[in-house]
Amino acid sequence: MRDDRPPIKSYVLRGGRITDAQTRALATLSGAWCVQFSEAPLDFAGIFGNGNPVTVEIGFGTGGATAEIAEANPEKNYIGIEVFRAGIGRLLMEIEARRLANIRIIEHDAAAVLEKMIPDGSINAFHIFFPDPWAKKRHRKRRLVRRPFTDTLASRLKPGGYVYMASDNEDYCRFAACELEATGALRDAYAEFAPRLPVRPPTKFEKRALAAASPVTELFFVKRARE
Repeated sequence: MRDDRPPIKSYVLRGGRITDAQTRALATLSGAWCVQFSEAPLDFAGIFGNGNPVTVEIGFGTGGATAEIAEANPEKNYIGIEVFRAGIGRLLMEIEARRLANIRIIEHDAAAVLEKMIPDGSINAFHIFFPDPWAKKRHRKRRLVRRPFTDTLASRLKPGGYVYMASDNEDYCRFAACELEATGALRDAYAEFAPRLPVRPPTKFEKRALAAASPVTELFFVKRARE
């Protein structure tokens, strides 16, 4: 059967202002903290210098929450995937200011990164906070959290690893919940929506959503143990 859905991409490029400070950070800090896209699997021990567990965040925005999580958990490693240069520059500034050593950034489409660079069964967690909801009905086929992308997420997780998603669009979370439930290797850790979990600090986007009276909905799915 032919699949007419468009290839899944984790982003749509939009215009945006980048500050002089972010531009300087990109020029001076990328070499230390950014990993170039490659079609070869990543050697996590090689890029981090240790064997600590790895969390991947897809679309970290301005990176404030990413930096907070990494600072609070120095015993874990974090890979942030983003394509917006201003956000990457901002996270690089946070890495320098907080003296973080456990974050690496990949500037590329997340679907391609997972397909080519992330080995099967290697990741402890995926964080997907406030992805583009593609709210219009005709655009829902562009949503990131849907199959077969959820199958890829599951394949890259270690048994017991999790996918944690938050959105201010309840319709998207209900849609994503159905797609994740249809992913056989994953199970919903809660009856329906997850409570707010302490691992996730509030993001700048979330604060704006709450100020606009848009409640935040969360999902938490865990990879089943091997039979």
